[in-house]
Amino acid sequence: MTPNPTRCKRARVARLMADVQPLRTLRYEPDVAGPLEDLIAPPYDVIDDSMRAELAARSPYNVVELDLPDSYEGAADRLADWREKRVLVLEDEPALWALRQDYTAPDGSARTRTGFFARVRVEDYGPGRIRPHERTHPGPREDRLRLTRATHANLSPILSLYADASGAAKETLAQVTRERPFAEVADHEGTNNVLWRVADPDHIAALQGALADAELLIADGHHRYETARVYAEEVGGEGDHRYVLMLLVALDDPGLLVFPTHRLLTGLKDDAEKQIAIRDIARRDFDIEELHDTRKLEPPAGNDRVTFGYMDSFFKRPFRFTLKDQSIADAALPGMPEPYRRLDTAVLEAVVLRGALEMSEDDISHLRGLDYSKSLGDAIERVESGAADAGFFMRATPVEQVREVAETGESMPPKSTYFYPKVPTGLVFNPLR
Repeated sequence: MTPNPTRCKRARVARLMADVQPLRTLRYEPDVAGPLEDLIAPPYDVIDDSMRAELAARSPYNVVELDLPDSYEGAADRLADWREKRVLVLEDEPALWALRQDYTAPDGSARTRTGFFARVRVEDYGPGRIRPHERTHPGPREDRLRLTRATHANLSPILSLYADASGAAKETLAQVTRERPFAEVADHEGTNNVLWRVADPDHIAALQGALADAELLIADGHHRYETARVYAEEVGGEGDHRYVLMLLVALDDPGLLVFPTHRLLTGLKDDAEKQIAIRDIARRDFDIEELHDTRKLEPPAGNDRVTFGYMDSFFKRPFRFTLKDQSIADAALPGMPEPYRRLDTAVLEAVVLRGALEMSEDDISHLRGLDYSKSLGDAIERVESGAADAGFFMRATPVEQVREVAETGESMPPKSTYFYPKVPTGLVFNPLR
């Protein structure tokens, strides 16, 4: 039989879009589990030991007992026990879930971000489907994979962004969020999370239609997505395991903020050559401005040239480094697309980490001599105390720049962005079998 060209073209187009579906949700049953504020937690990768202990003390059913368990087998046993006791219940019918997050931004302004939870078919990265924007580390990938194998569930959602040029998704979510919410809960940062169950077929169809041609950009949860790809292939065939839990937010949502993640260096204290290398590269490639206030180490937005702050623990003097000329970045990143060559974190990695300090990809991936901090105050304190030998203080990457880099097919260096507010773990779960 001769193939029908039109049919083949339609098939190709159908495959070049994200597959967004409602999910048959696993969720807490408050009558058994208790108040939701005692059960939710931040994403696993922002929880330290003291926070985990605090969260676990709130309730024996706090989600950290699943998402940051004492063992993977323990998480599996606990999940089964909670389902048997109806601490967690499985919804009879699939639904989407709208989430509105009301919070106070660092400048004191009131902000709102709105999105919706769905299950999205796991695809290889590529145009028209799903794009990453950051490289990942191997340790978290292996951790999340082992947890998924044990629990057969997505416990923590991925945050992904989509273009809503027509405003159709925004209009539908506005209709949904005028109704009575299913739940409302404040998280540890004071963000008020309001949740609506979206079971109406017309609303579901409208949101699916609004995203019918959308390309999804992963904003937060790259390790979880790559885990989902591996897990889907391990199980094989078709089924629930071919989907992953996401919160989908429009790129132009006014409540979508991006914060920087600062770079901290160790291993310089007893290595005079590396100290000299940083000094020499700074003098050669950057305009150097001494600051008189460490609070100015995080550069302001608006400068088109690559820029970042710097301070070491030896002299404790804050500086701002601004790239002398874009040609320096172009030479350090040959063959890379133009948006990538203008990225602060990419230029820092190429010129300083890989160039002056001769760090390898393996060093960066396994955090040898490198650490991160999402807090300016924490990063400064660690340098001033000597816990870190030096710090590079980054400015936030605009959402538009994140999109531009992703569209080239390149991934930013790890921890190039910190999207805010974070999506709590424990609002909804996605069972995979």
